[in-house]
Amino acid sequence: MFDLTFTLQDKGAGTPLTLPIRQAVIAGWTGRDPVARDKHIAELEAIGIARPASTPIYYRVSARRLTTTDSIEVCGPDSSGEVEFVLIGWQGRILVGLGSDHTDRKVEAYSVTVSKQMCDKVMAPVLWELEDVIGHWDQMTLRSWAWISGERVLYQEGTLDHMLSVKELIQRGFGDKGLPDGCAMFGGTFAAKGGIRPADRFEYEFEDPVLKRSIRHAYDVTVLPVLG
Repeated sequence: MFDLTFTLQDKGAGTPLTLPIRQAVIAGWTGRDPVARDKHIAELEAIGIARPASTPIYYRVSARRLTTTDSIEVCGPDSSGEVEFVLIGWQGRILVGLGSDHTDRKVEAYSVTVSKQMCDKVMAPVLWELEDVIGHWDQMTLRSWAWISGERVLYQEGTLDHMLSVKELIQRGFGDKGLPDGCAMFGGTFAAKGGIRPADRFEYEFEDPVLKRSIRHAYDVTVLPVLG
């Protein structure tokens, strides 16, 4: 267990909140539409990554991989980010945030579970109360931009009506007990426009068009040499 500090945003006001994180879960293949879900599976198959054993699937990673930093270091040039919403259980409530499931794609071709452990999972340092947004959840938008060769390009974009509902996502992963306190669960992603590829910098956003607010974050990627 370790602590992460956020700002809990409530109707424009921000309150510092330090949360004990006991476990981290990366939910994969969480698309509501089987056609869109299979598109993402095919996208990964194209770069040598095997189909999942089930859909959705829930990968466990070290909780200490979660960070709110603005830069990460990765081994080799084969990793990339993915924008996702994040659900965190806290004192019987659920908070909502924004994260990037940065993943080593070369290792992913060998083992998805191992690849999830290879890179930091970067979260924005802002959270919302789930109860404030659940009534218009399907209208919320996730998007990301990748900086590639000095150019900022739209990398992912989609509304949450294409993803499993919060209730179903939690039910299928944790049953009737619900999301445990101290558990941070990444909720899945959208296919990359133009295909999965690495970037020097990754920017991402969670937009609430009803309450007219967004959570945004970005981080730089430093590639470390692989010498053997």
